[in-house]
Amino acid sequence: MTNYLDFEKSLAEIEGKAEELRAMARTTEGMDVEEEAGALDRKAATMLTDLYKDLTPWRKCQVARHPNRPHCKDYIEALFEEYTPLAGDRNFADDQAVMGGLARFGDTPVVVIGHEKGNDTKSRIERNFGMARPEGYRKAIRLMDMADRFNLPVITLVDTPGAYPGKGAEERGQSEAIARSTEMCLKAGVPLVSVIIGEGGSGGAVAFASANRVAMLEHSVYSVISPEGCASILWKDSEKMREAAEALRLTAQDLMKLRVIDRVIDEPKGGAHRDPTGAMASVGDAIRAMLDGLKDLSREELVRDRREKFLKMGATGLAA
Repeated sequence: MTNYLDFEKSLAEIEGKAEELRAMARTTEGMDVEEEAGALDRKAATMLTDLYKDLTPWRKCQVARHPNRPHCKDYIEALFEEYTPLAGDRNFADDQAVMGGLARFGDTPVVVIGHEKGNDTKSRIERNFGMARPEGYRKAIRLMDMADRFNLPVITLVDTPGAYPGKGAEERGQSEAIARSTEMCLKAGVPLVSVIIGEGGSGGAVAFASANRVAMLEHSVYSVISPEGCASILWKDSEKMREAAEALRLTAQDLMKLRVIDRVIDEPKGGAHRDPTGAMASVGDAIRAMLDGLKDLSREELVRDRREKFLKMGATGLAA
């Protein structure tokens, strides 16, 4: 079943009518509706193209949060072989919002780490909707440290509204864990590439995305705060999230101009949720290209490259 976003209501009506016609034909012998249904399909395809050719920042937020968008677990299953998950931070617990382990990307042994939101009510609660606690970031630190010691490239898949702000997380050192994860990203002497596959929210995302190369899917978002949170702070009104989304410069296209990211990955028409297989293949191609561009750098050059990348951010920014 297709989940339609608010701005897709007219599209939902047309696609629904086409499906109704075909359903009637299946239950009525001799009824031929294919010509009429085909015309509706063509109209829907044109409308889909028009809707997605110039999405506003707020609509991109909605697409980035789409429940059918492929998540970290889907990417790992599609792009990696011999995935062996590693659990726990060897101190407190295993955070289900962060998954990671050893794997093969093509012929290359790697460490892959990512936020996992879950895909139904039960798994979303288990995964805490992709909001990691301190033990999740400490698990990531442990995996990145292992990758550094064994000279394995690190691939991170970012999809989180932000780190979990609960009382227990704060008591266990949430800020310190995020800072140390970011530090580990910056000092690792191995290639580190990151892809924002959905939401990249605040320090919870930066802790995985302080990489040599950062890519974003075309309709993903990456920002210091959610549009709703920004609107609540600036205007005391969370309903001004559309204005906040514009001001935050959170789209892949804006962030490419600001040098925050290095690559925008095209999505299938209508977003990654309409063709997960195609979207995941494009992400795989981008990861391969980014790793290939780093393979000849020494450990010292990789660390220096990462440092220089962050010093250059915003140097050629957008006009206010």
